[in-house]
Amino acid sequence: MLSVILLILFPVAGAILSMIAPKKRLTLVACGSVTGMLLSLIWLFIQKPPGAWRVLIFSWQWIPGTASQGLFGFLLDPLSTLLLLVVVVLGFLVILYGTGYISRHNREHASEDGRERHNFWLLLFIAAMIGVALSPNLLQLFFFWEMTTLCSWALISHYRNAESLRAGFKALLMTFSGGLFFAAGLVVLYVHTGRFDFDALSELAPRLRFWIFLFFLIAAWAKSAQFPFYTWLPDAMAAPTTVSMYLHAAAMVKAGVFLIARLTFANFDIPWLSGLIVAILAVVTMSLALFLFFTQSDLKKLLAYSTIAHLAYVLFGLGLAMMGCKLGAYAGAMHILNHSVAKGLLFLCVGVLSYSAGTRQIDELSGVGKKLPFLAVAFVCGMLALLGVPPFSGFWSKFYLLAATLKLGGTAGWLLLIPFLLEIILGFAWFLHIGHKVFFGIPSAKAADAQPVPFSMQFALGVLVVLTLVVPYIGLQLMHAMGM
Repeated sequence: MLSVILLILFPVAGAILSMIAPKKRLTLVACGSVTGMLLSLIWLFIQKPPGAWRVLIFSWQWIPGTASQGLFGFLLDPLSTLLLLVVVVLGFLVILYGTGYISRHNREHASEDGRERHNFWLLLFIAAMIGVALSPNLLQLFFFWEMTTLCSWALISHYRNAESLRAGFKALLMTFSGGLFFAAGLVVLYVHTGRFDFDALSELAPRLRFWIFLFFLIAAWAKSAQFPFYTWLPDAMAAPTTVSMYLHAAAMVKAGVFLIARLTFANFDIPWLSGLIVAILAVVTMSLALFLFFTQSDLKKLLAYSTIAHLAYVLFGLGLAMMGCKLGAYAGAMHILNHSVAKGLLFLCVGVLSYSAGTRQIDELSGVGKKLPFLAVAFVCGMLALLGVPPFSGFWSKFYLLAATLKLGGTAGWLLLIPFLLEIILGFAWFLHIGHKVFFGIPSAKAADAQPVPFSMQFALGVLVVLTLVVPYIGLQLMHAMGM
């Protein structure tokens, strides 16, 4: 249990120290706290290999005569392990990357102002996501869920100009509104079952189960920027790239799909209609995001719309599971891990472009690979992982998602398969086009003048390139442990 406490305590302590330590110690504090966090995770896995490990630390029977099963503790199982790996490893890398990125030498944002704020909120964000991953019940998950909302608002608003303040407020408003549905669903669930456990939905009458699940689903849609709540995420690109990377690859948007994954694995008897709604809204979101790909001149915003589409992949798989094909749930959960490393790599590549060339505008970039060959290799690896080219990470979860759709069969299965396939094919073609334009050909003026980047940023890219090849094996092991 000590390893779990340290896992959360290290980033919290690092956040507090970031606000009181001298500026010359900020790098040491940030890197030291995430290193301690990473070592705590390794110790946790040595101490207890992934499995169903539930520990109740604090309990309080709120209403006499109810069946409340505790208030605070942690649950380590294959699903929580999956998100925990994403949160901790990417958190370590983004803090390391940020030591070079938040700098006077950054050509797009040449300032170190607010570095202590950046580290405080980002480390607190990491701690909140660890809490989301390990929560053993819906009440505790809701507490950390709202912490991520607060942290994301502060981080998106980091630069404190009109654009970032507006984007931060919009993200806060939309995600907090979704959180109200989470809270309402939590209250009604407790009134009818006396429990906050993930499997409490199964105790409800089918009609009530449908409506309570819909409340949780609306909260997840808002958190994960799904249609019709998707507009806040592209605007959030006003944040530093370190924030964008963690927000998209590991943190808040993943919390939404993780909630639905938790409920799906704990309640495979969720009504078929609920699964159909989840799957239909997923393909609608994919199709809309795909359409918006073609209007983007900002590489970072293009990746934001891609994130919206890939979160829809996860929900698509979970929807298939609710409709009767359990393989979809495993494929969707696996895509959380596979997408995280690919998208994290691509966002950090865009951050290198901002730092080195001073722009992320697609029209201003070409031939970057001749000036920064390591960046071209990293971006191509991330792009292939995102597009699902074997042996990179995205291939495995996309393969299982397609297999699950075919296995579901029937009219619904085939009608859902068509837009899903179109998104995969057209997205593949467009990203290849953008990658070729930016990194190959004759160098543009901005590309030709690109400056070298710090080793810390290059190191983070290198680790993520390796992870795009390694994580499918880890994901498959976790899925087998879940019973796939």
